[in-house]
Amino acid sequence: MTANNSYPIGQMGQKWQDAEKKQWLAAQNVKRSYADDVLSQLAPLTKHFDIEEYAKLEYASNAFPVFVLRSLNWDKSKPNILITGGVHGYETSGVFGALRFAVSAAQAYHHTFNIMIVPCVSPWAYETINRWNPLAIDPNRSFYANSPAQESAALMNLVSGLDFLMHIDLHETTDTDNSEFRPALAARDAVDHQEWAIPDGFYTVGDTENPCSDFQKAIIQSVEKVTHIAPADESGRIIGTKMEQKGVINYPLKKLSLCGGVTNARFVSTTEVYPDSPQVNAENCIQAQVAAITGALDFITKTEF
Repeated sequence: MTANNSYPIGQMGQKWQDAEKKQWLAAQNVKRSYADDVLSQLAPLTKHFDIEEYAKLEYASNAFPVFVLRSLNWDKSKPNILITGGVHGYETSGVFGALRFAVSAAQAYHHTFNIMIVPCVSPWAYETINRWNPLAIDPNRSFYANSPAQESAALMNLVSGLDFLMHIDLHETTDTDNSEFRPALAARDAVDHQEWAIPDGFYTVGDTENPCSDFQKAIIQSVEKVTHIAPADESGRIIGTKMEQKGVINYPLKKLSLCGGVTNARFVSTTEVYPDSPQVNAENCIQAQVAAITGALDFITKTEF
């Protein structure tokens, strides 16, 4: 469905220039603390992880250190696993799902895998509850060479040269996707606002080029023990894309420059939690993210690699 774009910044039919981007930035404000909510949780994790600042993101208003957690005693004979959260900073359970996994379930998998966790790729967006960074750039469309997004460039540099067996990128689909973020995108790029029904429930996004159907199924089966799975709409789609199996759609991850395509991992999935459902709360959303990770790891543990 196409909606008329009445976003309060910019002129209809004209792409944003620097003036409009500055106007948008001036309208953003800090709503929560990255230091209090995220960085404060890292110290206890030193029992099980090497924790390192892998970049400092420099913005006009502030600078944010970003951290990576690596299994202690990294063993080159073990396969490497990557877990990322907070690429879209407003998708809260992605950040806290990564941290919850690190402090709890991860301990059962260190003997089999080298685990790398980046819990909050986009800290400015976390604080301002945003999809974009301060330059009005979506980090999750910016995983390509010479990226204009510091967040994406820093993560690409971190994983460069490493081989990963699995990568799970933790996300949410929220009501604000239709009420704020897609209208803002339409205004910024002077395009029609394509609206779709926000699915009520959890789903995953696989890779069109490497769908890993059994892997996605295992994630869904693990998560549905914790929360409900999103149904397809009346046209058999989820967020405008054909549902391939229960709770699963596929995107061309590398073509779209998504975080899920940042490695050449054999097993890749992007999780999507729906935090605005009346059937869930914040804790349930975090549990769903952890269940997705453990379901994925349990599946590949049983798979020859």
